[in-house]
Amino acid sequence: MLRFFLTFVGLLALLFSVRITQWGTDHITVPFTGVLAQASAWLIMLFDSAVASEGVIIRSLSNGFAVAIAPGCDGIEAVIILVSAVVAFPSPWKHKLIGIGIGFVAIQGLNLVRIISLFYLGQYSKVAFDWFHLYLWQALIVLDALAVWLIWLRYLPRTSRPAEALPST
Repeated sequence: MLRFFLTFVGLLALLFSVRITQWGTDHITVPFTGVLAQASAWLIMLFDSAVASEGVIIRSLSNGFAVAIAPGCDGIEAVIILVSAVVAFPSPWKHKLIGIGIGFVAIQGLNLVRIISLFYLGQYSKVAFDWFHLYLWQALIVLDALAVWLIWLRYLPRTSRPAEALPST
C-alpha cells in the first residue's frame, strides 16, 4: 500500500509539473484543447449549424455567445489522476495500457458532454452556467476518473498468492 501511495503521489507530481510548464502548455494543452473545441463544435453542428470553433473557442453564430476551453476545463487533470492511479497499481502493463486507453476515452467523452452542456447553459443562464461549470462538472469529471479506476480494478485478473507452507508434523 505504501508503494502504491508513493508511486501515485510521485506520478501526480511529475505529470502535473509537466502540465504546468511552458513546454506542456505549448505541446500538450493548447493543441489538445483545440482538438477538443473542434470535436465539440462538430458534435454541436450535428444538431445546430449556427456554431463555429476557432482555436479553443466555440461560438454561437446566432447570438454571439462563446465559451473558451481553458486549462483545467480540458479533462487533462482527471486523465493525469487516472494514469497515476493505474500505473501505480501493481498489474501487468498490458492491463495498465487498456485501462489508460479506455479511461481516456471515458473521461474525454464525458468532457465533451460537459463542454456542450455548458455551451448551451451559458446562452440561457449565467448563474446556471457558473454553478454547473465551477461545481457540478468539476466533481463529475474527477468522479469519472475514480469510477473508471475502480471498474478497471474490478476487471483485473486475479493473481493467486503462493500457498503458505504447511507446518510439518
